[in-house]
Amino acid sequence: MSSSRPTPKYYQHAERVSSASKPRVSSMTRDQDPLSQSRASSSRAHSSTKASERRTERSNVLMREAVTVKRTPLRHSTDSRANSRKSKDEGPASKTTSRSVSSSNDAKDDEKREPWIPQASLIPHSTAPLASRISTPQRASLAPSQLQPEPLGQLSLDAQEAAIIEDLLFVFMGFEGQYIRFSETYNPSEEKDKLMGPSYRIANGLDPSLRDLTTNMLKMATHYSALEAFIEVQSRDEYGAVNHALCAVVRKLLKDYLVLMAQLEHQMLTNSTFTLHLLNLHTKPTSHMLFQLYSMGLEVLRANGLIGNDDDDDLDETENLEDILESLREGGNIAQGSIGGKKVCKGGSVLGLISKRLASMSGDPAARTLLTTLLREASRPYMTMLNEWLHQGAIKDPHAEFLIKEQKSIKRERLDQDYTDEYWEKRYTIRDNLVPPQLEGLKDKVLLAGKYLNVVRECGGVDVSKVVQDVPTTFDDPRFLENVNSAYAYANSSLLHLLLTTHALPARLRSLKHYFFLDRSDFFSYFLELGTSELKKTARHVNIGKLQSLLDLALRQPGSVAAEDPYKEDVKVQMNEIGLTNWLMKIVTVTGLDQDAATGSFYTPAVQSTTTTNEKEIIGFDALVLDYAMPFPLSLVVSRVTLTRYQLLFRYLLSLRHAETVLGNSWVGYSKVRSWKHRSSNPKIEQWKRRAYTLRARMLVFVQQLLYYSTAEVIEPNWQSMMSRLNANAEVEESAMDIDGESSEQVKRTVDELMQDHVDFLATCLKECMLTNSKLLKINGKILGTCTMFAEYTSSFSRYLFSADADLSSSPLSPTSTTNAPKASTHAANPSTGSAAAGGGIPHDPAKLTKMMELLQRYEDNFAKHLRILLDTLNYYAATETVVFLSLCARLSAASEGLGFGGVHAV
Repeated sequence: MSSSRPTPKYYQHAERVSSASKPRVSSMTRDQDPLSQSRASSSRAHSSTKASERRTERSNVLMREAVTVKRTPLRHSTDSRANSRKSKDEGPASKTTSRSVSSSNDAKDDEKREPWIPQASLIPHSTAPLASRISTPQRASLAPSQLQPEPLGQLSLDAQEAAIIEDLLFVFMGFEGQYIRFSETYNPSEEKDKLMGPSYRIANGLDPSLRDLTTNMLKMATHYSALEAFIEVQSRDEYGAVNHALCAVVRKLLKDYLVLMAQLEHQMLTNSTFTLHLLNLHTKPTSHMLFQLYSMGLEVLRANGLIGNDDDDDLDETENLEDILESLREGGNIAQGSIGGKKVCKGGSVLGLISKRLASMSGDPAARTLLTTLLREASRPYMTMLNEWLHQGAIKDPHAEFLIKEQKSIKRERLDQDYTDEYWEKRYTIRDNLVPPQLEGLKDKVLLAGKYLNVVRECGGVDVSKVVQDVPTTFDDPRFLENVNSAYAYANSSLLHLLLTTHALPARLRSLKHYFFLDRSDFFSYFLELGTSELKKTARHVNIGKLQSLLDLALRQPGSVAAEDPYKEDVKVQMNEIGLTNWLMKIVTVTGLDQDAATGSFYTPAVQSTTTTNEKEIIGFDALVLDYAMPFPLSLVVSRVTLTRYQLLFRYLLSLRHAETVLGNSWVGYSKVRSWKHRSSNPKIEQWKRRAYTLRARMLVFVQQLLYYSTAEVIEPNWQSMMSRLNANAEVEESAMDIDGESSEQVKRTVDELMQDHVDFLATCLKECMLTNSKLLKINGKILGTCTMFAEYTSSFSRYLFSADADLSSSPLSPTSTTNAPKASTHAANPSTGSAAAGGGIPHDPAKLTKMMELLQRYEDNFAKHLRILLDTLNYYAATETVVFLSLCARLSAASEGLGFGGVHAV
């Protein structure tokens, strides 16, 4: 018997009848004997001439014999051959006589019968390279009646057994026999029926004992046919390399199965004592093996949705939407199986099914051995992808079956506009449904190891052309766990070295602190002085190019801290058209969104254009913000999200610094303007001046204490804590690099922990600076607005005071004039007020004093009320959230002392 499928009996009937009196030799023996093949070929060459002369005459005789002589069972034919050996001396006369008689009797009937000519066709080619392309044979029930066998009821018990044995050998290889045929419900052209395996029916008349044995053995035939269909389906390209490897090992087992069938045929032909019971005993272990393979195959097919209930169609069709969009973005085609809610069982899912079945069958030694072999061989392509990811940071996953998913559309060139950390968080993610059980506890390490090494590889630190060697290739390798841990340690050490040493991350962070936290910011004060005229304009009218030039000039000023900074070229000026408080209020009050959406809206610039309140147009001081160009791979640590946190803190500190400057300039106005310096004869005016002095001083104390608290008690301690952890990272990185990351114990700190420390530092600063609480934001914003408005209203107070004081109203000097500085109107107060009184003396108006009293009372009440609310709120949050607010309460209490003056109750 050759490895190819044997020809069904109905096509071999004529040949079998013509050679009934000759000993039958196994086709497997002939094919495996080279000497026999050479002799046969030489004999055929020698007698080809004579054979051609007799071919026509013999074919007519053989065809008549095929349609007239009824089939003799194999066991019966074997006995006939034994009897023919005994009567060999009688000569061939009797054979010739019987053949000629039977031929002459049916010569007339043969002319009336139509020959049966079954046909085969080619089926469409699939993506499985070894799948059969020949259509299935026609059903045996369609054969003409003259080719139907003799009924079993008319045969003896030995003849029945011999016929059933021969039929079983054909059925075991997926073909119908003469007495064992496919059931009527089985359709060999339907893929689902083929995958479930055919069911068989046995002709009537078979002995009950033989029927029981035969029925039991037919299960193996069902399993074999189903496994052949399983291999053809699962070998298709869309099912991935793991399924292909699984099909390869199953195909190898089925090849051994066919060798067993050849050996059993040889026993049937040469051993006269070979019975159906012996056939059953010989096939028991193989039947158990095929049953295990069949059961495992059914689980895979059910997971693929190829068999089973239609209820599986209720799967979420949006699960693969991201994969479809990713494929379309890359210009590819949508893979088969991606649409319709049907999930493809491949990669880690297949390994998970085998592992789960292996655990459940651990009590069966034969099944455990078989499933272990399947798992070992099927996991080889998966392990190849795993090793490339762990040791090179690259993914070669054409079938999307690896546990790590790569979105190639997310590129590092977009990091400057990435407000959601997509590159680090979403470029490489874990496919939870494709994680095999062996990697369930290690999946985070696997993800991070590859991500770290991928960054190093993109910076030229990994030789991708180097072949990964001496690594485990199967899950049962004892080095498997050590391989993952060592790869993780090496990748972590390599990236830490790249960030901390090669790209000097600590120096970059110190540079950020100088610019965004106004640390030793002599250059920034100089910049604000140079740009005051521009920053007083509304945000939309500010010339950003001019401000950038002024900033560059301030940064290059000799003697400045920034002059020695090698990264000063990366600092840029920007303008934000929405106020800080309004922006932060929209952030902290986000509702109805998931966490990702809320986080994205926190930093996305789109929020700037979606204001819902009628906020007045802000000036340049309130809109000014710095930007910083961070190169790769440092942009992974200082991403656009974290840089936006820096910008929020910068705008808050700048607002405090601006309020302090405006209040200080208002004091300069008090000391220079004549209306404030003059000692009035009206005691109420002097009392009003003292109240104004006191309120300005309290506002200045409030702003200064808030600025000191934010810088000295929040930012600086948290900064030092973060830098101490960063330095510890650097020390561990150096010790780990000394041993090339071979020991996983050296992984004291990881890159992700470093990034998390940085994020935690910024989040803590935002929280303790009262920028993440809506109540504190509102109160703080109102107090700062009151302070700024009061300071800017100083010039108006000067005019009112000049008009209300009878001693000054008759003076020809303007209310903003000074004795020593006739141009004092150019101080930080509104410069437009000087022209208001440029026309000479202002007439005395006693009603102005009443209005001044009301305005000052309003400012005092507003400041006292909101300061009292702020202190109460800080005390509450100090008891419930963070005790840091207690020190701020103690500092701000100095600004609240004596606020009962003028009818305002003390806090």
